[in-house]
Amino acid sequence: MKRLLERRKLSPVALFQQAGVAAHKVEAFLGGATPSPLLLRQLASTVDLHAADLFVITGLPVPDDLAPLDAAAGKLVDSLVGHAIRLPAPHRYRLRQAVRSLPQEKRTQPVPPLPLREQYPPGPGGMILRMLRNRNLDWVGSAKCLARLTPHYLAASTIGLVGHGRKELTPDLLVSFATLLAVPADDLAAITGVELAGDRPSRGPAASDAAELLWDVRRLTAGQVRQILYEAESMLAECAAE
Repeated sequence: MKRLLERRKLSPVALFQQAGVAAHKVEAFLGGATPSPLLLRQLASTVDLHAADLFVITGLPVPDDLAPLDAAAGKLVDSLVGHAIRLPAPHRYRLRQAVRSLPQEKRTQPVPPLPLREQYPPGPGGMILRMLRNRNLDWVGSAKCLARLTPHYLAASTIGLVGHGRKELTPDLLVSFATLLAVPADDLAAITGVELAGDRPSRGPAASDAAELLWDVRRLTAGQVRQILYEAESMLAECAAE
């Protein structure tokens, strides 16, 4: 977090002033004290991060109200991303508006515990994979969406190796993960401590919109995601007929 604040040129004083929280709480947090859930929620918008991701970055469990709503919906998001990336910009906008128009359903099942293989040791790879989990992406979903939105074609098992620190999180791979997370690569580099070097291709608007869509649908049920998939298919057919 200190590295991120330095990159943003945001002093601790400015942070607690903008977030409207007590200075001593921010200073204790930046000094290594475990932050309260309320503090993380208050700081999230000030540091321009999703609150769920800030919980992951600080090593705390993600609260149920910030976690993906329906694990079954995660099996559908790859297809949705594949449709979205093929749509023109106005249609991608319409698709995101359709997502936002859907009601927020109540959780009917508790958040399932993570499988043993997704319980990562401390490190940048595990942090990134836990952030992907905030978008309802497991290893398979992450590998498929990476292949659709970035130059990286990785096996699901390779994704797992990154999470467990057994495959290097290279600068170019970090840039691809940043695309998938819809987080600026320089911000993700600051958060993880992975140093970026040289010129980096910027993600195109289609990839950016598709990655944002991943975040938009994380709180939808599988039935709602199927509804959005049908909407995307209809848009593709509409475009083909034009």
